[in-house]
Amino acid sequence: MTGQQLKNSILQMAVQGKLVPQDPNDEPASVLLARIRKEKEELIKAGKIKKEKNPSYIFRGADNLPYEKVGKNEPVCIADEVPFDIPESWEWVRLGEIFQHNTGKALNASNRSGELLTYITTSNLYWNRFELHPLREMYFSESEIEKCTAIKGDLLVCEGGDIGRSAIWPYDKGIRIQNHIHRLRSYSEICTEYYYYLFFLYKHAGWIGGKGIGIKGLSANALHSLIFPLPPLHEQYSIVTKIKELEPLLEKYAQSEKQLNNLNAQFPEVLKKSILQEAVQGKLVPQNPTDESASVLLERIRAEKQKLIAEGKIKKDKHESIIFRRDNSHYEKGGFKEENIDDLVPFELPDSWEWIRLSTILTSTDAGKSPQCENRPRTIGEWGVIKTTAIQDGYFLAEENKVLPPDFNLQESMVIHHGDLLITRAGPRNRTGVICVVDGEPENLILSDKTVRLSYLRNFVNPHYVMTALSSPAMQYFVVDAMTGMAASQVNISQEKMKTFLLPLPPLNEQQRIVDEVSKIFGRIDKLNF
Repeated sequence: MTGQQLKNSILQMAVQGKLVPQDPNDEPASVLLARIRKEKEELIKAGKIKKEKNPSYIFRGADNLPYEKVGKNEPVCIADEVPFDIPESWEWVRLGEIFQHNTGKALNASNRSGELLTYITTSNLYWNRFELHPLREMYFSESEIEKCTAIKGDLLVCEGGDIGRSAIWPYDKGIRIQNHIHRLRSYSEICTEYYYYLFFLYKHAGWIGGKGIGIKGLSANALHSLIFPLPPLHEQYSIVTKIKELEPLLEKYAQSEKQLNNLNAQFPEVLKKSILQEAVQGKLVPQNPTDESASVLLERIRAEKQKLIAEGKIKKDKHESIIFRRDNSHYEKGGFKEENIDDLVPFELPDSWEWIRLSTILTSTDAGKSPQCENRPRTIGEWGVIKTTAIQDGYFLAEENKVLPPDFNLQESMVIHHGDLLITRAGPRNRTGVICVVDGEPENLILSDKTVRLSYLRNFVNPHYVMTALSSPAMQYFVVDAMTGMAASQVNISQEKMKTFLLPLPPLNEQQRIVDEVSKIFGRIDKLNF
């Protein structure tokens, strides 16, 4: 049960007479209602209000069902209009029977007669509170001031917008109201706060502006005819006292619910991050002693790169990195320089693994271009440039693209193919450094200038493992550390920085086992209902 549902349930109990016990010594609501009607008659005699043409009288029939007599008409059963049962000491009433109500003044810029005064609109009126900055001004005549001024204790209700939204004016100084606010002022003593809670319940239960009773708007007539339960006066105050006692508990419940929902929303991603971290530390799948070690794999990688260099297919890396262990410490040799990198290595690896720089397994990095394009995806036969949103955590969205101009000069180095390892290099902080592998053969798509292809030795490394490793919390540290830019809305990672990312390298067979296990576990997590 949500916090709102719990509050609605308590209010429902309150207006059904189930929240506080009935006191047989209380003056019944019928007596209170008679007193209200007498007060109305006095106001009519004094000429302060007009006599109602067709007053409503609701009563219980011999069959214990509610009936209503309107003016001189015959009584009609209204059981289908009454939303719930109430105690015998209570009465059903139309709101207009117990409240004098009217709306405020509509703004008329051409009317500049009267006194220039501040007033509130529905934008100032919230549930159980007011926001009085800013306040607008318009001219009010003397008669309009009386009609359109709310005083302390008046219940104000939104006619439009968030229909039924209500608050009691709490200030000693009165305020004028505009025409989309109803002012409710009781004819005789009642507990106005009780009726505020009724509006809150009716609104959130869908009985105003929604389902159920189905009042879609709150015109003067609709408000007047709204049917409410009337408890004995003492019980009204008892109900409000009990609700106020419970409200701090309801607030705590709502806060706890929110925290729990946040945890539930975050838990799958937190769990996935934990799995990724276990994976790159060699703790997710067991090591197989028959696997070719990562050190042997590295020798083959370096030999393959030397071959490609000799064939002129790739360029020699001027700062080739070699990471090794000595005296139980980690060292890195780049060119003629050698240094201890223990402070960079985030955790220990299994004996069959090796630390490398990302550049060790790469043959090149390629970025694309982002020409002026139509704001639509490419269609059959057209070429498109991918948006950064095509690269999601772990998967590729080919439909996230913009059609290229027909005269665009296509270059093969920009074209995206199956198996490509892609990373976003620029954009908002949370969208930079996002990595995916292109599964399937995308048609007619190229890289944008904010995306980079990490071209790797395809027979020597599993791209899904590289994606898994670089997505892990520890490796993401290096990704975030490589970002430049002052604003969180726009950061950048250079291709040279990407090449320096540290990467734990398992044996090739173990890379596949890790990928398979991560995929299996993530599939199970995605099926969980948090």
